[in-house]
Amino acid sequence: MRILTFTSLFPSSCDPTHAIFVYQRCAHLARRPDNEVIVVSPVPYFPSWLKTNRWRTASQVPTEERIGSLTVYHPRYFLLPKIFMTLHAVSMFLGCRPEVARLNERAKLDCIDAHFVYPDGLAAVLLGKFLGVPVIVSARGSDIHAYPAFRTIRPMIRWTLQHADALIAVSASLKKSMIELGASADKIHVIPNGIDPVRFQPLPISQARQELNLPVDAPFIVSVGALIPSKGHQFLVRAFGRIAGRHPDMRLAILGEGPLRSQLEKLILELGLRDRVHLLGKRPNEELRLWYSAATASCLASAGEGWPNVVTESLTCGTPVVATRVGGIPEILQSSEFGVLVEQSVDAIAAGLEEALSRSWDRETISQQTLARTWETVAAEVEDVLQEAVRGRVLSSVSRAKEQTRKAP
Repeated sequence: MRILTFTSLFPSSCDPTHAIFVYQRCAHLARRPDNEVIVVSPVPYFPSWLKTNRWRTASQVPTEERIGSLTVYHPRYFLLPKIFMTLHAVSMFLGCRPEVARLNERAKLDCIDAHFVYPDGLAAVLLGKFLGVPVIVSARGSDIHAYPAFRTIRPMIRWTLQHADALIAVSASLKKSMIELGASADKIHVIPNGIDPVRFQPLPISQARQELNLPVDAPFIVSVGALIPSKGHQFLVRAFGRIAGRHPDMRLAILGEGPLRSQLEKLILELGLRDRVHLLGKRPNEELRLWYSAATASCLASAGEGWPNVVTESLTCGTPVVATRVGGIPEILQSSEFGVLVEQSVDAIAAGLEEALSRSWDRETISQQTLARTWETVAAEVEDVLQEAVRGRVLSSVSRAKEQTRKAP
């Protein structure tokens, strides 16, 4: 199959760690026999002479580049943040259509594999109708949990779910939400994310802490995620402060970047945790293994998730997880042997951290929990869905042709 992956969620030379999980799925899909994967990852047009920090990176992304084993094209489209939200998908479609048409002319595309329902999925469905090829849209989490709350966006999400040839949900919980939005259950395939067992091999705690220059015996909590309100770091910092007095040597490292940084810094100072809670910024994906392996436990205090990779990555490194009972997280933490499920409140997270610190965990058993679900397994499952959609489109075309012949005088 010649597969066009269409998504703005993709690493670039300017941001190599962005949505690395989408790259992993695409790269492993491309490695399967007889597959060719081309990636179109649209970027908002941004004049290089404007010095707005938030959007400056967009002007630095090349129009074409090689990311790992994949060729990635970055067509531009017009976007006015916030003001342009309801036209986002249409603008993305119009900006990308010439590039996608050119790729299709070079060699016909068999299908479009799109990630994120809005705006990417809607733009992809429009591209599929333009080219006459099936479109498979993968829902990731916030595109289903958060975006439908916008009155003007919800109908477009429903339309995308109804007009895609097939849908992929990363968790059963997400599938249920998609059905509630009007998607046909028969079209939805649950395919959770995978794990890279080479990159996330567990290390002995002592070795990991030595490499990170951390105390060998002190309790250590790590949290990985963007500094945005939905990730709940504000709850975690307060929960940490709640139990800090009982664990005078305990430390917390938060790995991620985002607009909530200044508020978190202020909160850390207010709680007197300046020397114990550290905002370490965004770290390379290959470095996360050290942080997970060094931690007594990891924590995800999110308000909503699809299938959070940070949970499976932590488990693969043998580290138990304290996480909120949202989205696909209960599907990952199916046993209390792997972690503690909590509500998103300061009291509940504090109690979950206390339980994690007090228990003796079998880190080897925890590590084995996720090792079987590799990206190779995910790619095989995705390939089956793509092939089924392509066959369905061909059969539908043949059926229509026969019907027209039968009706002809």
